Amino acid sequence: VQLQASGGGLVQAGGSLRLSCAASGPTFSRYVMGWFRQAPGKEREFVAAISRSSGSTNYADSVKGRFTISRDDAKNTVYLQMNSLKPEDTAVYYCAADSYRVLRTTPNYWGQGTLVTVSS
Repeated sequence: VQLQASGGGLVQAGGSLRLSCAASGPTFSRYVMGWFRQAPGKEREFVAAISRSSGSTNYADSVKGRFTISRDDAKNTVYLQMNSLKPEDTAVYYCAADSYRVLRTTPNYWGQGTLVTVSS
């Protein structure tokens, strides 16, 4: 599986962005999908995950109520809608795919990352 993330950019605090991650291959629906992020000087951290077809979701406490993860299996794409952005959300965001039943910290596949910068 190859993952291509897009949608990052520069936004003011309080603004919104939507990240997309397009996956190659016919088996997208078999993967748990998710997003991680890595801020400058910090370790990569979990942001959100969405299960296979049932669509159950899980979020880091720091983004609950502000971010929404969704998937469109017909388009082989997972999305991350980010609202009420804060300067501390500034990071490179990576999408990930995992064949396991949950999204692990070391998933099977990583995307290349897209930079989100939130100005104060």
